[in-house]
Amino acid sequence: MSLDDAQLMRYARHILLDEYGIEAQEKISAAKVLIVGAGGLGSPAAYYLAAAGVGSLTLVDDDEVDLSNLQRQILHNSERVGVNKALSGQATLQALNPLIQIEPIAQRLSDEDLDRLMPQHDLVLDCTDNFATRHAINRAAVRHRVPIVSGAGIRFAGQISVYDLREADAPCYHCLFPEADDVQELRCATTGVLGPLVGMVGCIQAAEALKVLGGFGEPLVGRLLSVDALTMQWHTVRFRKDPHCLVCS
Repeated sequence: MSLDDAQLMRYARHILLDEYGIEAQEKISAAKVLIVGAGGLGSPAAYYLAAAGVGSLTLVDDDEVDLSNLQRQILHNSERVGVNKALSGQATLQALNPLIQIEPIAQRLSDEDLDRLMPQHDLVLDCTDNFATRHAINRAAVRHRVPIVSGAGIRFAGQISVYDLREADAPCYHCLFPEADDVQELRCATTGVLGPLVGMVGCIQAAEALKVLGGFGEPLVGRLLSVDALTMQWHTVRFRKDPHCLVCS
């Protein structure tokens, strides 16, 4: 798609980047991204994708804004306590960038919903907080060959990776984190989370999404980036496709 004068002005600082340029901006402005989760991770990720001019964002969350969310979920504010997070996020993002389309979905997605939505999007951001939903997103993304940018954060620990299922040798989420019934999940409501931690993770998710959509740089495919915010140490672990993976092999 060709960019008009308003887009050229708004996204000028990205277009000036040699690795980015107008070609990447045109791809990004034509892209459709599915963001599952409008909480601690989805807030900064959606903010930066909207600011960068991703043409269409579908924001999914069935939860309502709670006062305890506001320490980290920056899409929302005190006046929207009790409002659905997808609808609250739409209002914030549309005010930030009226040039893009934002579709809120105020419900939890079933497997059928994921199968319907996945082919309509170029990329999905997994900004959820539970393994069941992550694995459901992964299965649908594998079936429809849609890249996932996945992030997680709890207490002071965060991690990010990209699963680009368009590549035959790329691992999926299940390759790294096999689904199991006995996995013990930690929740922010009971263990706590540092607000800026999920901000960092969500921002990196946005950066990785732009790289995948724009076709520049080296996305975190086959690499898990982890951060310990207490010591501010970052680590990268490489991993490969599991030849016996029940989902992608």
